[in-house]
Amino acid sequence: MAEATLTISSKNYGSWSLRGWLLVKMSGLAFEEIILPVDDPSTRAELLLLSPSFLVPCLTHDGIQIWDTLAIGEYLHEIRPKAGLLPADRAARARCRSVAGEMHSGFASLRSALPMNLKARHPGFKVWAGAQADIDRIVTIWRDCLAGYKGPFLFGGPTMADAMYAPVVTRFLTYDIKLDGVCAAYCRHIMAWPPMAEWVEAAGGEPDDVEELEVEF
Repeated sequence: MAEATLTISSKNYGSWSLRGWLLVKMSGLAFEEIILPVDDPSTRAELLLLSPSFLVPCLTHDGIQIWDTLAIGEYLHEIRPKAGLLPADRAARARCRSVAGEMHSGFASLRSALPMNLKARHPGFKVWAGAQADIDRIVTIWRDCLAGYKGPFLFGGPTMADAMYAPVVTRFLTYDIKLDGVCAAYCRHIMAWPPMAEWVEAAGGEPDDVEELEVEF
């Protein structure tokens, strides 16, 4: 029997669900998935950005429910410290928390203009100024971390930060965002990362059933 359950939404569209799922995978905690239907209010809130506070993903473990993605990461770090969700070095750990927190609370223009859709491809997609500013900030974070901690993940090995930015990697692929060599290599590494590949494969089997996110660009 699994130690925990993780309630998530669509694997094709659910960026926050992906973050929570990666965090649990990285921790090594055995868990069962509960996938909510797309007409569930919690699912709609996450996928369509209808609320500043989403109720998925939600981790249930040892009688405790945790539904904020950063809180899930911190909880897993507490119960599975050897998993390395946060770096061992104090300075690196503080920086990891900072860049993860920036993803958690920021980049609203990117989220709305480039919604996650793993199965879609939009070559030559026009990125407007608001979203471009978010992209520029993200690639600056990536370059600084990859230079400072030597890759291939943002802090050397996989951490909470990579789980937080993984959905952005998929957005850059979906919307044909042009990147420098360092950032492009990071994106390829994330997409080839076994837990990420597992999620993407599962997403490919989902129906295209969120009409609002199947936009004609």
